[in-house]
Amino acid sequence: MTELNEGILMKTLDYCYERSVNGLPGLETAEELARNYLSGCGSTEVKAKRLVNIQVAKAGVSGFVTGIGGIITLPVAIPANLASIIYLQIRMIAAVAVMGGHDIRTDEIKSLVYLCLCGSASANIMKDLGLLITNTQMATAVRGISRVTISKINQAVGFRLLTRFGRSGLVNIAKTAPLVGGIIGGIVDAITTKASGKFAINYFLKV
Repeated sequence: MTELNEGILMKTLDYCYERSVNGLPGLETAEELARNYLSGCGSTEVKAKRLVNIQVAKAGVSGFVTGIGGIITLPVAIPANLASIIYLQIRMIAAVAVMGGHDIRTDEIKSLVYLCLCGSASANIMKDLGLLITNTQMATAVRGISRVTISKINQAVGFRLLTRFGRSGLVNIAKTAPLVGGIIGGIVDAITTKASGKFAINYFLKV
């Protein structure tokens, strides 16, 4: 297995994003997922929270995540469970963006989707880059930002996620005690998915 580094992680993010937009066999695209939940009752925010809660439940079930891993064929070698949770979270966030009326095929929205993966750290990333924008202004405020800024956001996100995924003791736990590692991993996946979903709703719906 190739050692995880920032370059490999960014390739994984880009691949999972592209598959979330254009689809994987047997799985809904982000736009299809959004349409399914928009057809329900309640406000858009209520529907988005319903979507997020279902994805959180799926993230906590290691069998479901492993199943996705069997479908995803990545151009780089990383653990299937890691690729699976990245895909699940990216698709969820992108679906929320669609529910908010945003074009997930733009580079700006793609960067915001990545930013949501960082949860509460996303605010610090924007602050460090000198972008003092409140959560509820995010999706509209980033329109038209330069490619240089987009690149800086993506690089910062890659560094944060590498710290979370690449240096986690959970990897070693999973190797030495698969059952314990699976349980802990499911809990962590559910927590991070919920955090990502919360920020997605703040970024894409509260404008």
